[in-house]
Amino acid sequence: MPVEVRTASAFMAMYSVPAAAAQNLIDHTGLELLQYRPGHGLCGLVFVDYIDGDLGPYNEFGVTFMVRNHRRRRKSVLSDLRSLVNGDSGALIHQLPVDGEFTLAAGRGIWGFPKILADFEADHVSDVRRGKVSHEGRLIAELAVRQGLPTLVGGTDRSLMAYSHLQGVTRYTKWDMRSTGVRSRIGGASLRLGDHPIADELRSLDLPRRALLATTIPDLRMTFGDATPV
Repeated sequence: MPVEVRTASAFMAMYSVPAAAAQNLIDHTGLELLQYRPGHGLCGLVFVDYIDGDLGPYNEFGVTFMVRNHRRRRKSVLSDLRSLVNGDSGALIHQLPVDGEFTLAAGRGIWGFPKILADFEADHVSDVRRGKVSHEGRLIAELAVRQGLPTLVGGTDRSLMAYSHLQGVTRYTKWDMRSTGVRSRIGGASLRLGDHPIADELRSLDLPRRALLATTIPDLRMTFGDATPV
């Protein structure tokens, strides 16, 4: 420790989802969904291509929810918005299919990430980024993201509290990230769901629908340490 990812790329879409339905999916973790407006939370779908890192090269698809910090839970939308701006909120990694057996074992054994072995088709270089993920022959999701406008000059550094839950234990891990070339746009994503149980979970959140935000990250570096039980 820490584990380093030296080269990766990603694209993602962020969706507004009904808070009650999303909380129902994550209740078993003991965490509380962050509400960016009354009755609505944030769900992110992300494809990542890990090119060079300590866990080797692999593809990943994440279903994430923004949640309240387990140490400083507050019950108002205003305090939730403040925590988003201040970086005091967290991201629960709810589902995490990957296509590498080593990262599968490490992710589950070290950090408690709910990784499953899946099949991927992904394009991280075209103007329209595309990703398709299936598990045991059943489609989970297919996502296309159109590039937007540059969001920052140069790069940006950010730390994130990543939560996971596996075999009855909720953990958190600090991730430090540096991203360059980030582009974002309102909407800009197309989502198709399959017949896998993960797809059914996403349908319970009224997906597919128009994305709040679509983002592409051509250059992503990450460092993350050990996991700590909540």
